[in-house]
Amino acid sequence: MQVIFESRQPWLEQLRGFAMRRVRQATRPLGWLAPRARVRVSHVQGANNGIDKRCEVELTAEGAGTVVVASITRDWGSALQSALSRAVRALLRKLQPARTRHPAIAHQR
Repeated sequence: MQVIFESRQPWLEQLRGFAMRRVRQATRPLGWLAPRARVRVSHVQGANNGIDKRCEVELTAEGAGTVVVASITRDWGSALQSALSRAVRALLRKLQPARTRHPAIAHQR
């Protein structure tokens, strides 16, 4: 899997290794289905009560398109984990075939 890490603030580059490991762990079951992931981190200025770490995860899958999920929390680990887990779940939903609804069967007494 190709993992792309982006940050506008140079001091956030220290998160690159952590983010790459976490993305590869979380997407291991999707490896061949989702060949590319992009992680964008940024520090949001003026946020409330220290909730200022933003992480955006973009997963691209063949046949399902792209899923983009962002999370803003108090720390980098939580921001990454939240965005990553939600993105994986959203991509899995897109990859599942549409479920057909079966009419309810009336029960006789």
